[in-house]
Amino acid sequence: MSIYNIYYTIVFLFIGMKVFPQRLTLPSAIQTAQQQSYDAMVARLSFMSQYWSYRSFKAELLPAVNLSGNLLQFDRSMVEARNFDDGRISYVENNSMTNSLSLSVDQNIVALGGKLSVQSYLYRLDQFSYDSKIYNSRPIRLRYTQPIRAYNSLKWQKKTAPLRYENAKRAYLESMEGVAIQVVGLFFNVLSAQSTYQQSVSTLKDRQYLFEIAKKRFDLGTITKSELLQLELSLLNAQVDVKNNELTLKNQKFRLFSYLRIFNYENIELTPPYTIPDVIVSADEVMGKAMANSTHTLQQQITRLESEKLVAQAKANKGIQVQLSSELGFNRTANHFREAYRNLKDNEIVGLTVSLPIFDWGVSKGRVKMAEADLEVTKTQLEQAHEAYIQDLQTSVFQFNMQSGQCKNALRAQDIAGERYEITKRRFETGAVTVTDLNTAQQESESARAQYIRLLQTYWTDYYTLRKTTLYDWIHRYDLDVDFDELIKQ
Repeated sequence: MSIYNIYYTIVFLFIGMKVFPQRLTLPSAIQTAQQQSYDAMVARLSFMSQYWSYRSFKAELLPAVNLSGNLLQFDRSMVEARNFDDGRISYVENNSMTNSLSLSVDQNIVALGGKLSVQSYLYRLDQFSYDSKIYNSRPIRLRYTQPIRAYNSLKWQKKTAPLRYENAKRAYLESMEGVAIQVVGLFFNVLSAQSTYQQSVSTLKDRQYLFEIAKKRFDLGTITKSELLQLELSLLNAQVDVKNNELTLKNQKFRLFSYLRIFNYENIELTPPYTIPDVIVSADEVMGKAMANSTHTLQQQITRLESEKLVAQAKANKGIQVQLSSELGFNRTANHFREAYRNLKDNEIVGLTVSLPIFDWGVSKGRVKMAEADLEVTKTQLEQAHEAYIQDLQTSVFQFNMQSGQCKNALRAQDIAGERYEITKRRFETGAVTVTDLNTAQQESESARAQYIRLLQTYWTDYYTLRKTTLYDWIHRYDLDVDFDELIKQ
Protein backbone atom coordinates (compact mmCIF):
# COMPACT_ATOMS: atom_id res chain seq x y z
CA MET A 1 0.00 0.00 0.00
CA SER A 2 1.39 3.42 -0.97
CA ILE A 3 1.86 6.31 1.47
CA TYR A 4 -0.95 8.11 -0.36
CA ASN A 5 -3.38 5.24 0.24
CA ILE A 6 -2.35 4.94 3.91
CA TYR A 7 -2.90 8.66 4.39
CA TYR A 8 -6.42 8.54 3.00
CA THR A 9 -7.27 5.41 4.97
CA ILE A 10 -6.24 7.09 8.24
CA VAL A 11 -8.15 10.26 7.36
CA PHE A 12 -11.28 8.32 6.43
CA LEU A 13 -11.17 6.27 9.60
CA PHE A 14 -10.85 9.45 11.65
CA ILE A 15 -13.73 11.11 9.84
CA GLY A 16 -15.83 7.97 10.14
CA MET A 17 -15.53 8.11 13.93
CA LYS A 18 -16.55 11.75 14.34
CA VAL A 19 -19.88 12.68 15.90
CA PHE A 20 -22.68 13.42 13.44
CA PRO A 21 -25.87 15.38 14.17
CA GLN A 22 -28.96 13.46 15.24
CA ARG A 23 -30.78 14.49 12.06
CA LEU A 24 -29.26 13.59 8.69
CA THR A 25 -30.53 15.38 5.59
CA LEU A 26 -30.03 14.26 2.02
CA PRO A 27 -27.56 17.10 1.17
CA SER A 28 -25.46 16.38 4.27
CA ALA A 29 -25.44 12.65 3.46
CA ILE A 30 -24.25 13.42 -0.07
CA GLN A 31 -21.55 15.75 1.23
CA THR A 32 -20.36 13.10 3.70
CA ALA A 33 -20.20 10.43 0.99
CA GLN A 34 -18.30 12.74 -1.36
CA GLN A 35 -15.71 13.30 1.35
CA GLN A 36 -15.14 9.83 2.78
CA SER A 37 -16.83 7.03 0.85
CA TYR A 38 -14.73 4.44 -0.95
CA ASP A 39 -16.17 5.54 -4.31
CA ALA A 40 -15.00 9.10 -3.62
CA MET A 41 -11.56 7.81 -2.68
CA VAL A 42 -11.33 5.80 -5.92
CA ALA A 43 -12.38 8.89 -7.91
CA ARG A 44 -9.65 10.98 -6.27
CA LEU A 45 -6.97 8.36 -6.88
CA SER A 46 -8.08 7.95 -10.50
CA PHE A 47 -7.79 11.68 -11.03
CA MET A 48 -4.33 11.72 -9.43
CA SER A 49 -3.23 8.96 -11.79
CA GLN A 50 -4.30 11.07 -14.78
CA TYR A 51 -2.69 14.15 -13.25
CA TRP A 52 0.71 12.49 -12.95
CA SER A 53 0.37 11.10 -16.45
CA TYR A 54 -0.15 14.65 -17.68
CA ARG A 55 2.78 15.91 -15.60
CA SER A 56 4.99 13.21 -17.11
CA PHE A 57 4.04 14.31 -20.61
CA LYS A 58 4.81 17.97 -19.84
CA ALA A 59 8.16 16.91 -18.43
CA GLU A 60 9.01 15.31 -21.77
CA LEU A 61 8.74 18.75 -23.39
CA LEU A 62 11.39 20.21 -21.06
CA PRO A 63 15.18 19.73 -21.25
CA ALA A 64 16.39 16.58 -19.52
CA VAL A 65 19.79 16.41 -17.81
CA ASN A 66 21.30 12.93 -17.77
CA LEU A 67 24.47 11.57 -16.21
CA SER A 68 25.69 8.12 -17.17
CA GLY A 69 28.92 6.20 -16.87
CA ASN A 70 30.71 2.90 -16.81
CA LEU A 71 33.01 2.73 -13.81
CA LEU A 72 35.70 0.23 -12.80
CA GLN A 73 35.19 -2.04 -15.79
CA PHE A 74 38.08 -4.43 -15.13
CA ASP A 75 39.00 -6.94 -17.83
CA ARG A 76 41.68 -9.60 -17.46
CA SER A 77 41.38 -12.13 -20.24
CA MET A 78 42.87 -13.47 -23.42
CA VAL A 79 41.91 -11.49 -26.49
CA GLU A 80 42.34 -12.11 -30.17
CA ALA A 81 45.05 -10.14 -32.00
CA ARG A 82 45.90 -10.13 -35.74
CA ASN A 83 49.34 -9.50 -37.21
CA PHE A 84 48.89 -6.82 -39.86
CA ASP A 85 51.89 -7.96 -41.86
CA ASP A 86 50.96 -11.57 -42.46
CA GLY A 87 47.38 -11.75 -41.11
CA ARG A 88 48.23 -14.35 -38.52
CA ILE A 89 45.90 -14.50 -35.49
CA SER A 90 47.22 -14.97 -32.00
CA TYR A 91 45.91 -14.51 -28.46
CA VAL A 92 47.47 -12.08 -26.05
CA GLU A 93 46.79 -11.27 -22.44
CA ASN A 94 44.56 -8.29 -21.74
CA ASN A 95 44.83 -6.68 -18.33
CA SER A 96 42.92 -3.39 -18.42
CA MET A 97 40.31 -1.20 -16.79
CA THR A 98 37.98 1.29 -18.44
CA ASN A 99 36.07 4.20 -16.93
CA SER A 100 33.77 6.58 -18.76
CA LEU A 101 31.47 9.41 -17.77
CA SER A 102 28.96 11.27 -19.89
CA LEU A 103 26.84 14.33 -19.08
CA SER A 104 24.13 15.37 -21.52
CA VAL A 105 21.28 17.84 -21.82
CA ASP A 106 18.55 16.55 -24.15
CA GLN A 107 15.67 18.49 -25.65
CA ASN A 108 12.87 17.08 -27.79
CA ILE A 109 11.83 19.33 -30.68
CA VAL A 110 8.09 18.66 -30.73
CA ALA A 111 7.23 20.50 -33.94
CA LEU A 112 9.90 18.64 -35.98
CA GLY A 113 10.05 15.37 -34.08
CA GLY A 114 13.81 15.65 -33.68
CA LYS A 115 16.09 15.57 -30.66
CA LEU A 116 18.89 18.00 -29.77
CA SER A 117 21.58 16.99 -27.29
CA VAL A 118 24.51 18.82 -25.72
CA GLN A 119 27.01 16.32 -24.36
CA SER A 120 30.31 16.17 -22.53
CA TYR A 121 32.23 12.89 -22.48
CA LEU A 122 35.42 11.54 -20.88
CA TYR A 123 36.91 8.07 -21.35
CA ARG A 124 39.95 6.53 -19.61
CA LEU A 125 41.69 3.26 -20.48
CA ASP A 126 44.28 1.76 -18.10
CA GLN A 127 46.45 -1.01 -19.59
CA PHE A 128 48.25 -2.51 -16.62
CA SER A 129 50.42 -4.86 -18.68
CA TYR A 130 52.03 -1.86 -20.42
CA ASP A 131 51.70 0.59 -17.50
CA SER A 132 49.91 3.10 -19.75
CA LYS A 133 46.87 5.38 -19.58
CA ILE A 134 44.83 6.79 -22.41
CA TYR A 135 42.30 9.58 -22.09
CA ASN A 136 39.71 10.34 -24.74
CA SER A 137 37.75 13.53 -24.10
CA ARG A 138 34.89 15.27 -25.86
CA PRO A 139 34.38 18.46 -23.82
CA ILE A 140 31.38 19.53 -25.84
CA ARG A 141 29.39 17.85 -28.55
CA LEU A 142 26.18 19.05 -30.21
CA ARG A 143 24.13 16.24 -31.62
CA TYR A 144 20.88 16.42 -33.52
CA THR A 145 18.77 13.64 -34.99
CA GLN A 146 15.85 14.40 -37.28
CA PRO A 147 13.56 11.74 -38.74
CA ILE A 148 12.11 12.74 -42.10
CA ARG A 149 8.57 11.59 -42.94
CA ALA A 150 8.51 9.69 -39.64
CA TYR A 151 5.66 9.39 -37.18
CA ASN A 152 5.90 12.18 -34.58
CA SER A 153 4.46 10.71 -31.38
CA LEU A 154 5.09 13.81 -29.24
CA LYS A 155 3.18 15.98 -31.70
CA TRP A 156 0.10 13.77 -31.31
CA GLN A 157 0.52 13.55 -27.54
CA LYS A 158 0.56 17.34 -27.42
CA LYS A 159 -2.90 17.25 -28.98
CA THR A 160 -4.38 14.54 -26.80
CA ALA A 161 -2.67 14.98 -23.40
CA PRO A 162 -4.34 18.31 -22.47
CA LEU A 163 -7.71 16.89 -23.57
CA ARG A 164 -7.17 13.79 -21.44
CA TYR A 165 -6.30 15.88 -18.40
CA GLU A 166 -9.31 18.14 -18.83
CA ASN A 167 -11.42 15.03 -19.34
CA ALA A 168 -10.01 13.61 -16.07
CA LYS A 169 -11.17 16.75 -14.23
CA ARG A 170 -14.68 16.43 -15.62
CA ALA A 171 -14.70 12.68 -14.97
CA TYR A 172 -13.87 13.38 -11.32
CA LEU A 173 -16.80 15.81 -11.05
CA GLU A 174 -19.08 13.27 -12.71
CA SER A 175 -17.89 10.61 -10.29
CA MET A 176 -18.82 12.87 -7.38
CA GLU A 177 -22.31 13.27 -8.84
CA GLY A 178 -22.40 9.50 -9.30
CA VAL A 179 -21.73 9.23 -5.56
CA ALA A 180 -24.67 11.59 -5.00
CA ILE A 181 -26.95 9.37 -7.11
CA GLN A 182 -25.83 6.33 -5.14
CA VAL A 183 -26.59 8.12 -1.86
CA VAL A 184 -30.05 9.13 -3.11
CA GLY A 185 -30.91 5.49 -3.73
CA LEU A 186 -29.61 4.32 -0.35
CA PHE A 187 -31.17 7.29 1.47
CA PHE A 188 -34.63 6.68 0.07
CA ASN A 189 -34.35 2.94 0.62
CA VAL A 190 -34.01 3.77 4.31
CA LEU A 191 -36.88 6.25 4.15
CA SER A 192 -39.09 3.69 2.43
CA ALA A 193 -38.20 0.98 4.96
CA GLN A 194 -38.65 3.45 7.79
CA SER A 195 -42.06 4.52 6.51
CA THR A 196 -43.14 0.92 6.05
CA TYR A 197 -41.97 0.02 9.55
CA GLN A 198 -43.72 2.99 11.15
CA GLN A 199 -46.89 2.21 9.22
CA SER A 200 -46.75 -1.45 10.30
CA VAL A 201 -46.37 -0.39 13.96
CA SER A 202 -49.34 1.94 13.61
CA THR A 203 -51.33 -0.78 11.87
CA LEU A 204 -50.52 -3.24 14.65
CA LYS A 205 -51.85 -0.81 17.25
CA ASP A 206 -55.00 -0.27 15.20
CA ARG A 207 -55.50 -4.02 14.76
CA GLN A 208 -55.08 -4.64 18.49
CA TYR A 209 -57.60 -1.92 19.29
CA LEU A 210 -60.07 -3.03 16.62
CA PHE A 211 -59.74 -6.69 17.61
CA GLU A 212 -60.78 -5.84 21.16
CA ILE A 213 -63.81 -3.98 19.77
CA ALA A 214 -64.59 -6.88 17.43
CA LYS A 215 -64.65 -9.35 20.34
CA LYS A 216 -67.21 -7.19 22.15
CA ARG A 217 -69.32 -6.89 18.99
CA PHE A 218 -69.10 -10.65 18.50
CA ASP A 219 -70.41 -11.14 22.01
CA LEU A 220 -73.29 -8.82 21.11
CA GLY A 221 -73.86 -10.74 17.87
CA THR A 222 -73.27 -7.81 15.50
CA ILE A 223 -70.44 -9.55 13.59
CA THR A 224 -69.94 -13.14 12.56
CA LYS A 225 -67.33 -15.60 13.74
CA SER A 226 -65.72 -15.43 10.26
CA GLU A 227 -65.27 -11.66 10.51
CA LEU A 228 -63.75 -11.98 13.97
CA LEU A 229 -61.31 -14.63 12.74
CA GLN A 230 -60.47 -12.48 9.75
CA LEU A 231 -59.57 -9.57 12.03
CA GLU A 232 -57.56 -11.85 14.32
CA LEU A 233 -55.66 -13.14 11.28
CA SER A 234 -55.03 -9.55 10.26
CA LEU A 235 -53.65 -8.86 13.77
CA LEU A 236 -51.26 -11.82 13.55
CA ASN A 237 -50.09 -10.74 10.09
CA ALA A 238 -49.50 -7.23 11.44
CA GLN A 239 -47.27 -8.65 14.20
CA VAL A 240 -45.26 -10.59 11.63
CA ASP A 241 -44.98 -7.50 9.39
CA VAL A 242 -43.57 -5.40 12.24
CA LYS A 243 -40.71 -7.85 12.82
CA ASN A 244 -39.96 -8.25 9.12
CA ASN A 245 -40.08 -4.51 8.47
CA GLU A 246 -37.84 -3.83 11.47
CA LEU A 247 -35.23 -6.20 10.06
CA THR A 248 -35.49 -4.60 6.62
CA LEU A 249 -35.03 -1.15 8.14
CA LYS A 250 -31.90 -2.25 10.00
CA ASN A 251 -30.44 -3.74 6.80
CA GLN A 252 -31.14 -0.59 4.78
CA LYS A 253 -29.64 1.63 7.48
CA PHE A 254 -26.54 -0.55 7.57
CA ARG A 255 -26.12 -0.23 3.79
CA LEU A 256 -26.49 3.55 3.85
CA PHE A 257 -24.22 4.27 6.78
CA SER A 258 -21.63 1.74 5.65
CA TYR A 259 -21.45 3.60 2.34
CA LEU A 260 -21.08 6.88 4.25
CA ARG A 261 -18.49 5.22 6.53
CA ILE A 262 -20.40 6.28 9.65
CA PHE A 263 -20.07 3.55 12.24
CA ASN A 264 -22.09 4.94 15.14
CA TYR A 265 -25.52 5.67 13.68
CA GLU A 266 -27.99 4.22 16.16
CA ASN A 267 -29.31 7.64 17.19
CA ILE A 268 -29.23 9.26 13.75
CA GLU A 269 -32.60 9.92 12.15
CA LEU A 270 -33.14 10.78 8.50
CA THR A 271 -34.88 13.99 7.49
CA PRO A 272 -36.97 13.32 4.36
CA PRO A 273 -36.49 15.90 1.56
CA TYR A 274 -40.21 16.53 1.17
CA THR A 275 -39.69 20.09 -0.15
CA ILE A 276 -39.49 20.00 -3.94
CA PRO A 277 -37.67 23.01 -5.50
CA ASP A 278 -39.61 24.78 -8.23
CA VAL A 279 -37.15 24.06 -11.06
CA ILE A 280 -38.06 23.78 -14.74
CA VAL A 281 -35.17 23.26 -17.16
CA SER A 282 -34.97 24.01 -20.84
CA ALA A 283 -33.84 21.29 -23.25
CA ASP A 284 -31.70 23.78 -25.18
CA GLU A 285 -30.02 25.03 -22.02
CA VAL A 286 -29.37 21.51 -20.79
CA MET A 287 -27.93 20.61 -24.21
CA GLY A 288 -25.62 23.61 -24.13
CA LYS A 289 -24.35 22.86 -20.62
CA ALA A 290 -23.84 19.19 -21.45
CA MET A 291 -21.81 20.01 -24.57
CA ALA A 292 -19.71 22.58 -22.67
CA ASN A 293 -19.13 20.78 -19.36
CA SER A 294 -19.49 17.00 -19.66
CA THR A 295 -16.92 14.41 -20.70
CA HIS A 296 -19.01 13.44 -23.73
CA THR A 297 -17.59 16.04 -26.13
CA LEU A 298 -14.00 15.66 -24.92
CA GLN A 299 -14.14 11.88 -25.07
CA GLN A 300 -15.41 12.04 -28.64
CA GLN A 301 -12.55 14.36 -29.60
CA ILE A 302 -10.00 12.07 -27.95
CA THR A 303 -11.41 8.95 -29.62
CA ARG A 304 -11.32 10.62 -33.04
CA LEU A 305 -7.77 11.91 -32.54
CA GLU A 306 -6.62 8.43 -31.52
CA SER A 307 -8.00 7.00 -34.77
CA GLU A 308 -6.44 9.81 -36.82
CA LYS A 309 -3.14 9.17 -35.04
CA LEU A 310 -3.17 5.53 -36.15
CA VAL A 311 -3.75 6.61 -39.75
CA ALA A 312 -0.85 9.07 -39.58
CA GLN A 313 1.38 6.40 -38.03
CA ALA A 314 0.50 3.85 -40.73
CA LYS A 315 1.19 6.39 -43.51
CA ALA A 316 4.49 7.47 -41.94
CA ASN A 317 5.70 3.87 -41.74
CA LYS A 318 4.94 3.31 -45.43
CA GLY A 319 7.58 3.86 -48.07
CA ILE A 320 11.00 5.41 -47.69
CA GLN A 321 12.35 6.12 -44.20
CA VAL A 322 15.03 8.79 -43.83
CA GLN A 323 16.82 10.02 -40.73
CA LEU A 324 19.29 12.88 -40.56
CA SER A 325 22.04 12.62 -37.96
CA SER A 326 24.52 15.39 -37.31
CA GLU A 327 27.23 15.95 -34.74
CA LEU A 328 29.49 18.91 -34.09
CA GLY A 329 32.09 19.19 -31.34
CA PHE A 330 35.70 18.75 -30.25
CA ASN A 331 37.73 15.79 -29.08
CA ARG A 332 41.24 14.89 -27.96
CA THR A 333 43.17 11.78 -27.08
CA ALA A 334 46.17 11.97 -24.71
CA ASN A 335 48.11 10.05 -22.11
CA HIS A 336 47.52 12.64 -19.37
CA PHE A 337 44.30 14.16 -18.06
CA ARG A 338 45.26 17.80 -18.56
CA GLU A 339 46.48 17.21 -22.08
CA ALA A 340 43.14 15.62 -22.94
CA TYR A 341 41.58 19.11 -22.81
CA ARG A 342 44.30 20.98 -24.73
CA ASN A 343 44.68 21.51 -28.45
CA LEU A 344 41.23 20.14 -29.14
CA LYS A 345 40.45 18.86 -32.61
CA ASP A 346 37.29 19.44 -34.59
CA ASN A 347 34.77 16.62 -34.77
CA GLU A 348 31.94 16.84 -37.35
CA ILE A 349 29.69 14.03 -38.49
CA VAL A 350 26.73 14.44 -40.83
CA GLY A 351 24.81 11.70 -42.57
CA LEU A 352 21.52 10.29 -43.73
CA THR A 353 20.14 6.87 -42.93
CA VAL A 354 17.81 5.59 -45.62
CA SER A 355 15.50 2.60 -45.58
CA LEU A 356 13.30 1.72 -48.56
CA PRO A 357 11.26 -1.48 -48.76
CA ILE A 358 11.40 -2.68 -52.35
CA PHE A 359 8.53 -5.13 -52.11
CA ASP A 360 6.52 -6.03 -48.99
CA TRP A 361 3.54 -7.79 -50.62
CA GLY A 362 1.25 -4.85 -49.84
CA VAL A 363 1.69 -5.03 -46.06
CA SER A 364 2.23 -1.26 -45.60
CA LYS A 365 -0.60 -0.37 -47.95
CA GLY A 366 -2.91 -2.79 -46.14
CA ARG A 367 -2.11 -1.23 -42.79
CA VAL A 368 -2.92 2.23 -44.13
CA LYS A 369 -6.22 1.06 -45.61
CA MET A 370 -7.11 -0.75 -42.39
CA ALA A 371 -6.37 2.36 -40.30
CA GLU A 372 -8.45 4.53 -42.67
CA ALA A 373 -11.34 2.06 -42.50
CA ASP A 374 -11.15 2.02 -38.70
CA LEU A 375 -11.23 5.83 -38.73
CA GLU A 376 -14.43 5.83 -40.79
CA VAL A 377 -15.96 3.25 -38.45
CA THR A 378 -15.01 5.41 -35.48
CA LYS A 379 -16.56 8.50 -37.06
CA THR A 380 -19.81 6.60 -37.69
CA GLN A 381 -19.90 5.19 -34.17
CA LEU A 382 -19.21 8.61 -32.67
CA GLU A 383 -21.99 10.18 -34.71
CA GLN A 384 -24.41 7.45 -33.67
CA ALA A 385 -23.37 7.76 -30.01
CA HIS A 386 -23.81 11.54 -30.18
CA GLU A 387 -27.34 11.23 -31.54
CA ALA A 388 -28.24 8.70 -28.82
CA TYR A 389 -26.70 11.03 -26.23
CA ILE A 390 -28.85 13.94 -27.40
CA GLN A 391 -31.96 11.76 -27.40
CA ASP A 392 -31.24 10.61 -23.84
CA LEU A 393 -30.78 14.24 -22.76
CA GLN A 394 -34.12 15.27 -24.20
CA THR A 395 -35.81 12.32 -22.50
CA SER A 396 -34.15 13.19 -19.19
CA VAL A 397 -35.30 16.82 -19.43
CA PHE A 398 -38.89 15.78 -20.18
CA GLN A 399 -38.92 13.24 -17.34
CA PHE A 400 -37.42 15.67 -14.82
CA ASN A 401 -39.84 18.47 -15.65
CA MET A 402 -42.74 16.04 -15.19
CA GLN A 403 -41.61 14.69 -11.80
CA SER A 404 -42.47 17.80 -9.79
CA GLY A 405 -46.16 17.54 -10.72
CA GLN A 406 -46.10 13.79 -10.13
CA CYS A 407 -44.78 14.31 -6.60
CA LYS A 408 -47.48 16.88 -5.81
CA ASN A 409 -50.21 14.53 -7.06
CA ALA A 410 -48.73 11.64 -5.09
CA LEU A 411 -48.65 13.78 -1.94
CA ARG A 412 -52.31 14.66 -2.38
CA ALA A 413 -53.14 10.99 -3.02
CA GLN A 414 -51.31 10.03 0.17
CA ASP A 415 -53.34 12.54 2.20
CA ILE A 416 -56.61 11.37 0.64
CA ALA A 417 -55.82 7.69 1.23
CA GLY A 418 -54.80 8.37 4.82
CA GLU A 419 -57.94 10.35 5.50
CA ARG A 420 -60.10 7.66 3.90
CA TYR A 421 -58.49 4.99 6.10
CA GLU A 422 -59.24 7.01 9.26
CA ILE A 423 -62.87 7.42 8.16
CA THR A 424 -63.19 3.71 7.36
CA LYS A 425 -61.64 2.80 10.73
CA ARG A 426 -64.18 4.95 12.60
CA ARG A 427 -67.03 3.49 10.56
CA PHE A 428 -65.80 -0.02 11.36
CA GLU A 429 -65.91 0.86 15.05
CA THR A 430 -69.61 1.68 14.62
CA GLY A 431 -70.25 -1.44 12.53
CA ALA A 432 -70.94 0.42 9.27
CA VAL A 433 -68.25 -1.38 7.19
CA THR A 434 -66.78 -4.86 7.09
CA VAL A 435 -63.26 -6.04 7.84
CA THR A 436 -62.65 -6.40 4.11
CA ASP A 437 -63.44 -2.71 3.55
CA LEU A 438 -61.08 -1.82 6.39
CA ASN A 439 -58.25 -3.90 4.94
CA THR A 440 -58.80 -2.38 1.50
CA ALA A 441 -58.59 1.16 2.87
CA GLN A 442 -55.43 0.29 4.78
CA GLN A 443 -53.75 -1.20 1.68
CA GLU A 444 -54.64 1.89 -0.35
CA SER A 445 -53.12 4.13 2.32
CA GLU A 446 -49.90 2.12 2.47
CA SER A 447 -49.69 2.00 -1.33
CA ALA A 448 -50.15 5.78 -1.60
CA ARG A 449 -47.44 6.42 1.00
CA ALA A 450 -45.00 4.07 -0.76
CA GLN A 451 -45.77 5.64 -4.15
CA TYR A 452 -45.05 9.13 -2.80
CA ILE A 453 -41.64 8.06 -1.50
CA ARG A 454 -40.84 6.31 -4.80
CA LEU A 455 -41.69 9.43 -6.78
CA LEU A 456 -39.60 11.57 -4.43
CA GLN A 457 -36.69 9.20 -5.01
CA THR A 458 -37.23 9.38 -8.77
CA TYR A 459 -37.27 13.19 -8.64
CA TRP A 460 -33.99 13.51 -6.74
CA THR A 461 -32.35 10.75 -8.77
CA ASP A 462 -33.33 12.53 -11.99
CA TYR A 463 -32.09 15.83 -10.60
CA TYR A 464 -28.64 14.53 -9.67
CA THR A 465 -28.46 12.61 -12.94
CA LEU A 466 -29.08 15.91 -14.70
CA ARG A 467 -26.32 17.48 -12.60
CA LYS A 468 -23.96 14.66 -13.55
CA THR A 469 -24.77 15.03 -17.23
CA THR A 470 -24.31 18.80 -17.33
CA LEU A 471 -22.01 19.42 -14.33
CA TYR A 472 -24.34 22.28 -13.46
CA ASP A 473 -26.35 23.07 -10.33
CA TRP A 474 -29.85 23.79 -11.65
CA ILE A 475 -31.19 25.01 -8.30
CA HIS A 476 -28.50 27.60 -7.47
CA ARG A 477 -27.46 28.16 -11.10
CA TYR A 478 -23.68 27.69 -11.24
CA ASP A 479 -21.21 25.33 -12.90
CA LEU A 480 -19.92 22.55 -10.65
CA ASP A 481 -16.24 22.78 -9.86
CA VAL A 482 -13.65 21.93 -7.21
CA ASP A 483 -10.26 23.34 -6.33
CA PHE A 484 -8.10 20.81 -8.19
CA ASP A 485 -4.88 22.47 -7.00
CA GLU A 486 -5.96 21.84 -3.42
CA LEU A 487 -7.03 18.29 -4.32
CA ILE A 488 -3.58 17.61 -5.78
CA LYS A 489 -1.87 18.87 -2.61
CA GLN A 490 -3.80 16.47 -0.36
